[in-house]
Amino acid sequence: MSQTPLLLGAVAYDPKVVTIWDGFQQYFDEHGLAFDYILYTNYERQVEAHFSGHIHVAWNSPLAWLQSERLAGALGRRAEAICMRDTDRDLTSVIIARDNDSVRAVADLKGRRVAVGAKDSPQATLIPLYFLAEQGLEPNRDFEVVEFDALHGKHGDHIGGERDAARALLRNECDAACLIDGNHLLFVQEGTLPSGATRGIAQTARYDHCNFTVLDGAPAALVARFRDLLLDMSYADPQVRRLLDLEGLKRWLPGRTEGYTLLSKAVDKFHYLEA
Repeated sequence: MSQTPLLLGAVAYDPKVVTIWDGFQQYFDEHGLAFDYILYTNYERQVEAHFSGHIHVAWNSPLAWLQSERLAGALGRRAEAICMRDTDRDLTSVIIARDNDSVRAVADLKGRRVAVGAKDSPQATLIPLYFLAEQGLEPNRDFEVVEFDALHGKHGDHIGGERDAARALLRNECDAACLIDGNHLLFVQEGTLPSGATRGIAQTARYDHCNFTVLDGAPAALVARFRDLLLDMSYADPQVRRLLDLEGLKRWLPGRTEGYTLLSKAVDKFHYLEA
């Protein structure tokens, strides 16, 4: 009789997701863990599937983690973040403006137009808009929010909305753009933002990004083996390095939840998860 596999859910925000999880599936199989995965078109569907018992582990965005944590609490259940990438910790978002414009500080954005990413993007919309509100500029009262709501339901993972926001800034269609710091650097490197064309005017506090989420009742032995295999992966292993590079990390770390406080405050301010 074949072994019951651990089932993971992930969101198909990019074609490379199939390559990534096919590779991990092979790796886990070679190390004695029966493993399979199911891809979802959006995080809301994935969270629903998780609570319906269709999957054991969810590869969640920070917003999907908050959805899961809050729903679990409402149902008298427990959600746990068991693992995350080294690159999921201590991230920031930046607000940039054109270098040749008069915008030099947050206060200069009053009465201006600020581009953001997808409506459900923690890093390019919710967190930076919360940051601006904390600085005394209320979105769509003190400045106009220009949304680039690409691929709603992917929680900004595809970065298309951020790239659109950056391009709109260069076209003078807005006066500032909100980006996660890593994408800002990427856009400069790839030429989307020519070197010297923009300047940073503000940076948010640090926050965390994705994690593997499990709910109470998940098969404990399978989850523990899955977590152990992740934490044991070495970037020095050529087979592993290829997969880690695709997934954007050097090593897996234990999950933590204190890094979601900033997003939680943003969600509460904008009533984002209220039904």
